[in-house]
Amino acid sequence: MKGQGSRAPAVTLLGLQEFVVLAAAELAGEVELLIETTETVTGCPRCGVIAEPHGRRPVSVRDLPIAGRPTVLVWSKRLWRCNEPLCQQRTWSERSKEIRPRSILTERARRWAMLRVGAHAETVAGVARQLGVGWHTVMRAVRDYGQPLVEDPNRLAAVSGLGVDEHVWAHAGPRRRTGFATGIVDLTPGRAPRLLDVVPGRSGNAYSGWLKRQSQMWRDGIRLAALDPFRGYATALSTTLPDAVRVLDAFHVVKLGNDMVDQVRRRVQQEQLGHRGHKHDPLYAVRRLLRRGRENLSRHAMARIEAALEAGDPDWEVTIAWCCAQQLREVYHAPTEEEGRRRAQVALATLHSCPIPEVARLGRTLRAWRPEFLAYFDTAGASNGPTEAINLLIEKHRRDAHGFRNFANYRLRLLLACGLNWHSERTARIRTRRPRIVA
Repeated sequence: MKGQGSRAPAVTLLGLQEFVVLAAAELAGEVELLIETTETVTGCPRCGVIAEPHGRRPVSVRDLPIAGRPTVLVWSKRLWRCNEPLCQQRTWSERSKEIRPRSILTERARRWAMLRVGAHAETVAGVARQLGVGWHTVMRAVRDYGQPLVEDPNRLAAVSGLGVDEHVWAHAGPRRRTGFATGIVDLTPGRAPRLLDVVPGRSGNAYSGWLKRQSQMWRDGIRLAALDPFRGYATALSTTLPDAVRVLDAFHVVKLGNDMVDQVRRRVQQEQLGHRGHKHDPLYAVRRLLRRGRENLSRHAMARIEAALEAGDPDWEVTIAWCCAQQLREVYHAPTEEEGRRRAQVALATLHSCPIPEVARLGRTLRAWRPEFLAYFDTAGASNGPTEAINLLIEKHRRDAHGFRNFANYRLRLLLACGLNWHSERTARIRTRRPRIVA
């Protein structure tokens, strides 16, 4: 018992229950720990006869960093020999489930690496530097421990809302084209959005292909689907999720209105001045103010807009286009859903007949999306905003990693970082309690 008590602090500090620390040193900025197993008696794996020691063999393996320094565990591995003459087992070395044969990292270091890359969204290269190993070693650990988590069927359970958007995952280079991907996001009301999957391509076939790979019971549970005005995604939803309510994203509707104002402004100033907008041209000077909501404009800003329109818009085309865009914004600022629906129906009934071609084209676009446009008021304001937020996180991870070349690694990294709900334990406070070691 006395020997066990003397080893307890060393076992506790190391954190591996099967091992004890014999010595520690710091060499070349790294911490080296000499360890051995606590087992001193073992039996032959074949016949069960008590084995006798047959020497030791040092085995080096990387472990969790200590105080920001890479750590090397030097395992003084015991060799055993069976003395039973009839047994075919001669010699063998001891094994541990925490250190696999010929492994570079301990298993807890491999699990830690996956958590740093997944839960904390660190780069593989950064984790590799902390452990003192290569990029491929860490990525192999991320695959081994992360792939079962993202492929778990329960991860996609109880989804009732979907969002979809495309993004660029690989920019064009001398030997490759621009790579596009479609991200599918969980928009189930009452919980935080998360990334369900990422598929290559940005077509309706890419989206419908992913939906068809899900079970019919899963598809029947989808009640709403938000999307931007891209007909390919709408077609995919109508064929695979015919009972789901499709909702046109409010942000993209307002964006269509702002783009329409820009198109009219560019045409008018080209007709009036014969060139693109310059710094001191009246309409060009207020181009950013024209994209803002009327409710967000100060008196000074409103006066600038009025002066610019009076100077550079003789036929009132930009003025009318700007008022139509503001009318479209007011649809989503209505005090009640009934008032918002009424404003939306007014816009649908009037914009397409406007003599200004850009405004009329916007009206025809909205009429083509009439069911999805009005569905906003039947779903308590469902939008594709959370999908855009996930897209921002995707862009952040891609920038931190300085780009990707392998789509499988790209998908795994994103699903670990944005597709799982990591439940991290809160760190215990030490200022309000007395240390347990002082008693």
